[in-house]
Amino acid sequence: MTHSHNLMNDLAFLDDKRAPMTEQLLAWCGINSGSTNLDGLKRMHAALSDAFGGLGAEVETIPSRPLPVVTREGEIVEQPIGDMLRLVKRPQAPVRVLLTGHMDTVFPVDHPFQSETFLDSDTLNAPGAADMKGGLLVMLYALLTIEQSPLADQIGYEILINADEEIGSQGSAHMLTEAASRAHFACVYEPALADGTLAGARKGSGNFAAIIKGKSAHAGREHHLGRNALVAAVDFISGIDRLSGQREGLTVNVARVDGGGPNNVVPDLAVVRFNVRLEQPDDSDWLLSEANKLIADIDSREGFSAKLEGGFTRPPKPMTPQLDAFFRALRAAGDELGIGVDWVPTGGCCDGNNIAAAGIPVIDTLGVRGAHIHSAQEFAKLDSLVERAKLSALLLLKIAAGELPNPGLFEKTEKN
Repeated sequence: MTHSHNLMNDLAFLDDKRAPMTEQLLAWCGINSGSTNLDGLKRMHAALSDAFGGLGAEVETIPSRPLPVVTREGEIVEQPIGDMLRLVKRPQAPVRVLLTGHMDTVFPVDHPFQSETFLDSDTLNAPGAADMKGGLLVMLYALLTIEQSPLADQIGYEILINADEEIGSQGSAHMLTEAASRAHFACVYEPALADGTLAGARKGSGNFAAIIKGKSAHAGREHHLGRNALVAAVDFISGIDRLSGQREGLTVNVARVDGGGPNNVVPDLAVVRFNVRLEQPDDSDWLLSEANKLIADIDSREGFSAKLEGGFTRPPKPMTPQLDAFFRALRAAGDELGIGVDWVPTGGCCDGNNIAAAGIPVIDTLGVRGAHIHSAQEFAKLDSLVERAKLSALLLLKIAAGELPNPGLFEKTEKN
């Protein structure tokens, strides 16, 4: 097949790129870009802007919206977020794809995990190696491959790299939704599993804080005048925890309680933080209704006040017929390269959830093969840098050549 031969010739651009990609990955992993490290994120932003500048795309820095945060004292403050990096190339091309990734990691500047170790010649243990600085490299080199191809004119792309994915993308989600409206389909570069398996359907996620205020009093002399916020918080925690399993696939995880003080003082404040995962979009309304009933019960008690902050930031990403067809197109590209492509549902979530909710199909684990993300044991498989760049490049080139259907033009299922 002529097209196939030509496309394989295009991929030859990547054959000798393992060493420079590894060198670039080490440099990027050496920059601490924890979600709250604004200086580190600026350095990472500059490094990415420089590297992605080689695509010849229009480059733009976009400020993120600040993140509302509930403090341990129950106050709501705005936390500044690092800037997004946006690049656009050939926006009028017949095939348009959105590619996204994040520059932030879960490792703050004071975390002990800051340096790299080669576990063997193929395994790099380093902060962000898999999640997702390796993925950003896969994205970049796939696009550099496309720029060398005579088919480049057939495909246009928008790249959005945010700085707050690891803390929920609340400062950048509006841009993800906006960018999705301009694309037929999307590719996100979170890591695949170590064996190459990708994430299919994903649960949705929400983060919340219940702020409960009572009344302080001396625990000995005037205990009866106090209103114990921690005791009220226990009632709330018991109630919210019981919601787990009341809808299929829905879980509630109470993660932290702030409040309390000296033994001889009735505590007047408790902040209960919890996460919710769900499979069905409609279950978010049910969960909010049940949580607000618990809040209203405490708020109605004499001497107490209670309110709920937070919300659902990641809608569920179901396995639709459209997404299934996209995965099968990826599998067809993988077959030509001798790369097996399989996918499984997961309780985890990412920016792919937000993009899918905007109405376009998205595969969101196109990055390196790796494991143990969010821990000091995180690793990336270095052979997968070139492997996964070839997979993405071939997928996009085959769609541009008309050898695979544009997944954004598959018949969309009607929502009930």
